[in-house]
Amino acid sequence: MSLVDLAQAALAEDGPFADCIDGYRPRPQQAAMAGAVAGAIEQGDSLVVEAGTGTGKTLAYLIPALLAGRRVIVSTGTRTLQDQLYHRDLPMARTALERPVRTALLKGRSNYLCPYRMERTLEEGRLEDAEMADSLQQLKAWSGHTRSGDLAEHPAGPPPGRLVPRVTSTADNCLGQNCPLHSECFLMEARRQAQEAEIVVVNHHLLLADWSLRQGGFGEVLPEADVYILDEAHQLPETAARFFGLSLSSRQLQDLVRDTRLEQQREAGDSAELLDAAAVVERCSADMRLALGETGKSAWAAIRGEVTPLAQGLMNALHGLTETLAPQAARGRGLENCHRRAEALLGTLRAFVDHRDEDNRVGWVETRSQGFILRLTPLDVADHFAGHRERHGSSWVLTSATLAVGEDFGHFTQRMGLPDARTLQLDSPFDYAHHALLYLPPDLPAPGEARFNQAYLDAIEPVLRASQGRAFLLFTSHRALREAAETLRSRGWPDLLVQGEGAQQQLLERFRERAGGVLLGTQSFWEGVDVRGEALSCVMIDKLPFASPSEPVLQARMAWLRAQGDNPFAHHQLPEAVISLRQGVGRLIRDADDRGVLVLGDNRLTSRPYGRHFLDSLPPMPLTHRLDEVEAFFAQSSTSS
Repeated sequence: MSLVDLAQAALAEDGPFADCIDGYRPRPQQAAMAGAVAGAIEQGDSLVVEAGTGTGKTLAYLIPALLAGRRVIVSTGTRTLQDQLYHRDLPMARTALERPVRTALLKGRSNYLCPYRMERTLEEGRLEDAEMADSLQQLKAWSGHTRSGDLAEHPAGPPPGRLVPRVTSTADNCLGQNCPLHSECFLMEARRQAQEAEIVVVNHHLLLADWSLRQGGFGEVLPEADVYILDEAHQLPETAARFFGLSLSSRQLQDLVRDTRLEQQREAGDSAELLDAAAVVERCSADMRLALGETGKSAWAAIRGEVTPLAQGLMNALHGLTETLAPQAARGRGLENCHRRAEALLGTLRAFVDHRDEDNRVGWVETRSQGFILRLTPLDVADHFAGHRERHGSSWVLTSATLAVGEDFGHFTQRMGLPDARTLQLDSPFDYAHHALLYLPPDLPAPGEARFNQAYLDAIEPVLRASQGRAFLLFTSHRALREAAETLRSRGWPDLLVQGEGAQQQLLERFRERAGGVLLGTQSFWEGVDVRGEALSCVMIDKLPFASPSEPVLQARMAWLRAQGDNPFAHHQLPEAVISLRQGVGRLIRDADDRGVLVLGDNRLTSRPYGRHFLDSLPPMPLTHRLDEVEAFFAQSSTSS
């Protein structure tokens, strides 16, 4: 039998998964996807698959991957999905198919305990509070018996965010083979296992970091593979733009200053000039942050005149630290590492300051409450992807629940450098026509009007009462989220779960456990969130998720598209917003028995011609403008349950 036949037979009603999955029912969409993936692997093709919610795409690509007998790298969007895939889905599929292939899970550096950095932090002994000191002692005890060193597996949960940089390594500060604890390195062991495995599970950040390293001539992290399967592929273009660019953060500068001081104490106590040079870098970094003002994002071209003198001062300070470290580097591995890092940061800063936007990259600054990041971002990553596909692997599968606009994959394939890829669109097997209702509240003002937020909240409150809570309220801005939380609480909805008032996973757990919960969230709740059953019966979205026109990268990309004769709205802003909306809508129906109402508050869906692109991209559910029909839907749901 061909790989296509084997993959599809595995999903038959009497196939091996019937005994592994309770209530197993074959899904034609899942079998079709498994066959398409198997065909791409056999023929060495590139395949782009949009698989609607409920298709079961994870099994649809894992089955041919396990049966193919080739080395496969599977990459997904987040570490949470990566853990789920490796610890739950892959073992189940491997057992069902009786394929004892070697597998490995590999994450980025910041996920693994670094014994050397931990010991240095213990030795330094300067921690901000008792919580960090206690967590550090727990990590020390755990390090003696963990096999993976993966912080996600720590019994007490991941350590406080402030401690993580002190007990993990970065590409900057890792000593590599010169590390005295190299033989105990959890990261190196994970990479060794990945080199020996037939299926390696990674995430997009690690995959793109590996490509970036190869592109810069600095070796590689991942093994060569025959097949690449990229899940949650809709995230790739924006994620790739960050990795194929340059960045320098105040955090990197702070780490360099701290490590220089520590190494001076250990290896060069007679060189007080090192402390002076490090202090100048620290002061110039602080001056730079102060000059950048409020938190937000700014195009470098817009602030170049007023900030360049401070950037030049920071360059001079880094140059001074580099020169001061140079004669001391031979005195110890730590000082040698600090010298190398100072040189690299100086080179990055110089490239950032000297660049001009004519090279199809945009310089911009992200200012945070305690720091800043300077970024140089490419406006187009298609050539980068095309080049890596040509150099690595023969078969490529890119999949997600949201890749097309209507039935058109052109926006995605163009951004990914995949003009000749085969495409396959598979609708969700869920019965949206009978299990879902789309409600467009009538007579709402335009989203740009000052009174929109309050009018929208007035319109959705009756829906919240009809649904008895059990709702996600998704917003396109933090300001709208805060205003909604304040208004709803003042109107007698005190028990709201609001993004920013707790960790995302904690909020989701409380939502699942609490009858009638109402959760308010922004972008991070629009995708990757899975709440099944009656706990979530309504998803409300205030506005169409167009990216803010003030975003520096978007502004530059729009200008670049205009220069090529393209329409930025039609060729970029609109398709990106359609895909983003579809992600938010995908939170509503997560299981075959789920029922729910989708509320969209943006009247541009019907008042503007482009609204049809959004409506045509949604699952096929009935549409109403009448509140009584929404109330009847929920009443029927209560009766049937």
